Amino acid sequence: MKGRGAVVNPERTPAGKPAKSRFGRAGRIAVLAALVAVTATGCSGDEVLRFGWPVGVTPQALEMQHLWTYTVIAALAVGVVVWALIFWVAVFHRKKKGVPGEPEELPRQFQYNVPLEIFTVVTPLIMVCVLFFFTATTESDVLDKKPNPDVTVNVVAFQWNWEFDYPSEPKTANGDIVRTIGSSGEIPLLVLPTNRTIQYNLRSTDVIHSFWVPEFHFKRDVFPFPEKNNQDMSFQNSIDQTGSFVGRCAELCGTYHSVMNFEVRALTPDLYAQYIRLRGQINAKTNQLYTASEALTTMNCGELCTSHAVTTQPFNTDRTARTASG
Repeated sequence: MKGRGAVVNPERTPAGKPAKSRFGRAGRIAVLAALVAVTATGCSGDEVLRFGWPVGVTPQALEMQHLWTYTVIAALAVGVVVWALIFWVAVFHRKKKGVPGEPEELPRQFQYNVPLEIFTVVTPLIMVCVLFFFTATTESDVLDKKPNPDVTVNVVAFQWNWEFDYPSEPKTANGDIVRTIGSSGEIPLLVLPTNRTIQYNLRSTDVIHSFWVPEFHFKRDVFPFPEKNNQDMSFQNSIDQTGSFVGRCAELCGTYHSVMNFEVRALTPDLYAQYIRLRGQINAKTNQLYTASEALTTMNCGELCTSHAVTTQPFNTDRTARTASG
């Protein structure tokens, strides 16, 4: 039995635990909760670092993804510092109880602290300049054009469909250029090779449209008479992987704007060469030049050679219909 003068050991009482140990435990719990939140979602490391950025299929899209990732990481780092300072002030610099009858003592003031004010002005300025530099560099790389692209495609937009011409490829048996024109009953297929530099020349025959392939992470308006509008009517990219990717008009252009779709069909260079060769020949069954659909059917290369669009569907021009299309 303890005597009257016994002293209770503060380390054995919950109230006597130092604040540092409590905050350390809270920090460990927060880190553990963050790890559980990440692993419970089943996301891979790449998905986590993308921070919601969609997957692209071009080197330009990957470069924009890197800019986004590093920007978010930098923003999170700044946020962590700001949050830590807020919590530190809230916990360790709370208002202290004053002595009754005495005037309230103000905390230390910093409004005339010149070094601190310079720091709070210069630091954000440096951050903005660094962000601007990397943004401008990425934009310059994305918009860069090589002097001699491997493939050139003239993209012609009209209400409410697309035409794709291949002026850089050999002429057809009729002496014309290879051309694909969409219709109300058929989605136009823009067949392109992978791992080749492709230049897109954009032009409209009526109103302003917009050429957009979500997987390219790039969109550009399509103007009538782009030379007179002083518009940069072309851009370049290359496609990293084979596949089918939906394309859309992203500029309100009239009644059927929402279903003015097309499909990019990315083939290997060998398959693309075979496709272009067939498009220049006469189909013995029809005595006409091979269409895009007929050429792909003849190639018979599996899903990549599906004769129709697989990412979208033709629209119904019957205005009385009440079914979704596109």
